[in-house]
Amino acid sequence: MKIHVFDSQYEAGLYAALMAKRTIMEREKPVLGLATGATSIPFYSALVQSCHDGLDFSRVTTVNLDELVGIGADDPRSYRYFMQHRLFSRVNILPENAHVPNGLAIDEAAECARYDRVIDAHTPDLQILGIGGNGHIGFNEPGCALLARTHVIRLHRDTVTANARAFPMLDDYPSRAITVGVTDIFRAARIVLMAFGEKKADIVARAIEDPITTHIPASLLRLHANVTVLLDRASADRLSPSITTGIKLKEGRLTQVEM
Repeated sequence: MKIHVFDSQYEAGLYAALMAKRTIMEREKPVLGLATGATSIPFYSALVQSCHDGLDFSRVTTVNLDELVGIGADDPRSYRYFMQHRLFSRVNILPENAHVPNGLAIDEAAECARYDRVIDAHTPDLQILGIGGNGHIGFNEPGCALLARTHVIRLHRDTVTANARAFPMLDDYPSRAITVGVTDIFRAARIVLMAFGEKKADIVARAIEDPITTHIPASLLRLHANVTVLLDRASADRLSPSITTGIKLKEGRLTQVEM
């Protein structure tokens, strides 16, 4: 596990975008596993700029981690809508290559099975992750056991509270989501975990330095062969200094990344 600490979210997002750019340029048919949420916004902004600078997305396939149950793709609160607004409509990706679970599927089991087939056909070369305040990755919530493949999960109350900013009332936020399972997250060749802000400092430290446990799903990432953690100073505040590596921007731009 490589851990890098940046002066800002912007720098961390740029670094993640450079990792994605390198993946796209090195693979004949690159696959990116993607996440939603505020943490990912600097990454998508930098990735869009790369496209404007000439990066070709026409060969890229994307597979998103999750979607809220009961929310349609044209709803501004949906994760499909978020991706469309932040990335898909701003780069030259083919619409049929941008995969997000269907939150309105009538047969939820069939939708989970369908999405498993998508992942089987398009295993990510690079998987982008955030971390929930309780340590969840995707929507794999803490528990004694974690499901391997795509499934519908009832969200913990603290997850609902943390993610309900787009909804008028807390009770309006969906209580369930479709999420890719932990085993499929681990199938990615490389994983990038991003976390920003002082509110994430405690769970970042617990995930990286406390014992590995399913009660902190993000801690399981330490078992993967190729994980890079990108933090800002606030989210890294409770980590032991000896395990972090500071990365500075060179002349206003990062010029290389570790893969």
